[in-house]
Amino acid sequence: MRTFTTVILFLTLAITANGQTKNDMREFDPHFAHTVFFWFKNPDNQEDRAAFEKSLQKFLDNSAYAKTSFIGRPPKASRDVVDGSFTYSLIVTFESAEAQQKYQDEAPHKVFIEESSHLWAKVIVYDSMGVQ
Repeated sequence: MRTFTTVILFLTLAITANGQTKNDMREFDPHFAHTVFFWFKNPDNQEDRAAFEKSLQKFLDNSAYAKTSFIGRPPKASRDVVDGSFTYSLIVTFESAEAQQKYQDEAPHKVFIEESSHLWAKVIVYDSMGVQ
């Protein structure tokens, strides 16, 4: 029984340390998704990356409209159809297209663009509305 308890404790600690806990997770809002890909001018510059991540996180923490968000970097491509040429990706969900438009106009978004736009050479945005 002691071995079983030790295994359960180890698995619980591993899951909690390496993933989101239930309290950290927010439900993905299927109404409107805003997906942004950023290509940096200097993608290997760690100072640029740190500044971008800090500014982006500050923006998302202060957005009144973003419901959920995901900041990502490309993994090593495992298939030919995977485009890993970008430096960062961002997925933000909203309750509506109107909320997404308000997000575009809010001060934290404008500050983020002001602080970080000099870092990127290219940005592509894909907006999607959920299929009902």
